This record gives sequence, structure tokens and C-alpha cells, in this order.
Amino acid sequence: MKIYFLIYDKAEELDLVGSWELIGLLAEKGLCEKPKLISLNSMTPSGEHGMRFSADYHFTDPVQPDVLFVPGGSGARIAMEDLDVINYLKKTAENCHSVLSICTGMYLMQKAGLFKHKKVTTHWAFLEHLKKDNTVTVVEDRFVKDGNIWSCAGVSAGMDMCLAFIADYFGEDVASTIQLDAEYYPSPIIYGDAHKNSATPNYIEKLR
Repeated sequence: MKIYFLIYDKAEELDLVGSWELIGLLAEKGLCEKPKLISLNSMTPSGEHGMRFSADYHFTDPVQPDVLFVPGGSGARIAMEDLDVINYLKKTAENCHSVLSICTGMYLMQKAGLFKHKKVTTHWAFLEHLKKDNTVTVVEDRFVKDGNIWSCAGVSAGMDMCLAFIADYFGEDVASTIQLDAEYYPSPIIYGDAHKNSATPNYIEKLR
């Protein structure tokens, strides 16, 4: 199985790297190929916070992943204006087992029509934008699966979604092993009061 990740200038680093770690562990067990990066623009993009990447492929290369991760970041709103990129995403998604959107990867997914008539979510700060789209049903949860389209809330939520995908496709025993190998058992502690604002999504409200 080919599980690949999109990359572009100003992609949010943890959107990509968190799930990459889990898929990398999966690959070490021989359950999929090593993850690869498919660039939507530069072959050596820099992330939102300056982390540098080296892409394996350009989106114009004849490569078809089985599973595609779409990270967010401010660069998503630039990449989505490239019609060739959007057409690529539409065509590629047609032949994917699953497409997983992290955070504001939502912009690319939405522009490509992949969220149409789906239950979806995104980073809390962009939920109102998504709610203006009457072709989607917004769910204020950590992650959502609707058919072969997955979406999740912001940044770190991508790891939760990725583990859920692994459990869904490879089984809970595999997901359990990956979770342990990565020692991904997030602390339940909520610091301070920053989360107590009107934009806080429902799933965080339940943690108070």
C-alpha cells in the first residue's frame, strides 16, 4: 500500500510530521511502503515555521497513491488557487482508497469538491468558514470519517485521525502496537483558560 503525503510551501509541520511518524512505523512492520512526499509547488518547500522538506515527487509525476494525506497550513490557501493542483487532487482522489484532510487541508479538499455532501471538520478557527458551505455537514469533533473521506481538527488532531485510520484499515491490534511504539498517549491536562472562548468546538467543551 502506498500512503503518501502532499507538501507545499507554508504547510503546517505537525499536520504532516505527526502522521508521517505513525505511517513510518507502519512501514517498518512491512504493512505499507515507506511514506513519500508529493509536492504541489516547490520540491524543497519550507513549512509554516521554517522546517525544510525535500519532496519525492511533483504532482505532475505519474504517481498514484492508495491513501493520500492532505496537511493544512497557510500555504493551502495559495496552492488551492492553482487549477492544475485542484484538478490533480480531484483525479487522484478518484483512485484512492482514502483521502485524509488535516486542519486547513480543508481548503484544498473543499476546492476540489471532495467534501461535498460529507460530514467534515477542521481547525476550530476555521469552522465558521466551513459552515458557510451548504454542501457539507460540519461536525465539531476531533476527527470524522465519511465514506473514504477523513477530516480532523487542527494540527495535533492529525495523529488521532491517523491512528483511527490505521485501526479501521489494519485492525486495532496493529493500531495498538503503533500507538505504543510512538508512545502516543496524549496528556488529558488542559492548561489555563485559553480554550474558554466562544469559538471552542464541542469536543473540547466536553473536556472541561
